[in-house]
Amino acid sequence: MGDYHEFIILVQRKTGIDLSLYKEVQMKRRLTSLRNKKGFSDFSSYFQAISEDQELFDEFLDKITINVSEFFRNYSRWKVLEEKVVPMLVKKNRPLKIWSAACSTGEEPYTIAIILSQYTDVSNIRILATDIDANVLDQARMGRYRENSLQDVPKSMLNIHFTRSGDFYQVNQNIKKCVTFRSHNLLSDPYPANFDLIVCRNVLIYFTEEAKHNIYQKFSQSLFDGGVFFVGSTEQIFNPHQYDFRVLDTFFYQKQ
Repeated sequence: MGDYHEFIILVQRKTGIDLSLYKEVQMKRRLTSLRNKKGFSDFSSYFQAISEDQELFDEFLDKITINVSEFFRNYSRWKVLEEKVVPMLVKKNRPLKIWSAACSTGEEPYTIAIILSQYTDVSNIRILATDIDANVLDQARMGRYRENSLQDVPKSMLNIHFTRSGDFYQVNQNIKKCVTFRSHNLLSDPYPANFDLIVCRNVLIYFTEEAKHNIYQKFSQSLFDGGVFFVGSTEQIFNPHQYDFRVLDTFFYQKQ
């Protein structure tokens, strides 16, 4: 058995994270680079180190969870959400239940809350935001961001929903209250249910086809009939019908 494959088994025993469900070439390259940078020549010694050093372990988790996020990332897609999906959601005339999966440092769920707050009272917005990485969830709960994370936020929204403090912008409390952050592993944890909207963007491209298939099935089961699944701009689903989805718009799928 190869050094990397033994490492995969040890990591799963320690964390519950199954690296074999990620595309091997990309993940192995990423972790080999990190391992070498930290001065380890093989995965056996690297695993020993991350088992004993919390800082190294946290850095390892950051590397496998691909934390790249900003408000209104791929702005044109958020306009589709606002103009085509949100009107459908608010017609339900009840509190809306939304899941931002693999939410990273929180820009995505706060973006959703900001958009929805223009069309319904914030008391009707209930967003579950999940990620596997405890460090990014801690950052997300703070709701404090540097200016480069907010470059696509319309000026009117920036003025209403954020308070500037030195080099940072703080998400205002009425938006923060809409979002609950929680740890969740898409590959192994049970999926919550009864959502009107699930957003999972720019994450599934790192998983194997088998893992993606299982995740799509679980997301479909987690949606109400008529609920919407919003994916990233490189994650088009080529056979949506097998998951009881129909194409609503590019990168938006509605459960039938």
